[in-house]
Amino acid sequence: MIQCRQVNNAHHTLAEREALSGAIRMGEGTPHVLLKTCNRTELYWGEGEMPNDILRHLYRVASGLESGITGERAIQGQLKNAYREACGKYRLSPQLHKLFQTAMHTGKKVRSQTGISEGAVSHSQVTVAILKQENVDLRQKIVSLIGVNKLTEDILKFLTDKQAVNIFLSNRNFEKAEALAARYHGTATPLSQKRQLLAFTDVLICATSAPHAIVRQGDIPLGKEMLIFDLAFPRDVEPALAQQEGVRLFDLDDVERFAQNNLSLRGMEVKKAEQIIEEEMHKFYKWSTGVVND
Repeated sequence: MIQCRQVNNAHHTLAEREALSGAIRMGEGTPHVLLKTCNRTELYWGEGEMPNDILRHLYRVASGLESGITGERAIQGQLKNAYREACGKYRLSPQLHKLFQTAMHTGKKVRSQTGISEGAVSHSQVTVAILKQENVDLRQKIVSLIGVNKLTEDILKFLTDKQAVNIFLSNRNFEKAEALAARYHGTATPLSQKRQLLAFTDVLICATSAPHAIVRQGDIPLGKEMLIFDLAFPRDVEPALAQQEGVRLFDLDDVERFAQNNLSLRGMEVKKAEQIIEEEMHKFYKWSTGVVND
């Protein structure tokens, strides 16, 4: 039987996901697929019978219905990469192959035949939306980003479009920070100078892959006003900083809550997506029983 263990945003808080994400693992001798994102750690293994709840769950995940931001597209690439990595390491059962192949197909079909992803936003776009709502004058503020990746580059593009002129970029690998900062007229700063950077920062955006917090109490001067977006999993910023006077901290849960409140009108598209999922599940079970699909 196909089996699944999972820790995800539907059942666990951000703090609980951080604590539990490392607990879900399997010995290298057992063929499995590990799907790990900021919202979920899910492990799939086994062969033979496919439980209904596992099939429906992965189809919903692939379609963006289980994401912190409904309809987001990044999960499709993450699912594909997890499956590819597993295929490179193991001889997966035919049922596992079919599960992931059809899940990716279903996710693509949902996005092409519904409006579930129209207006859907990434974490970078939600960060931008919050900055707009807060009426932050980017031409007058000093914005610092820690981390070099697609997410921070997307935010840099927006900052540049809005004529932000005081942009600083820091990263553990200084050369990467220099290269990205140069493309967007920013200034690269060594991560070793973090405290000096934070002393004059008005808006801080963190999105690294560090396994622990890199911005802690004591790094930000007392009384300093700062708007912080922590888009990392696990978190880059100590949660206790939210209690420091002058600091306003948005973590992943806050960003996704903001997005969901603004995307609640897509309920009809969700229903269409769920109908497609049920149809694709029916096709899967036809395949599993040897009945030719329509």
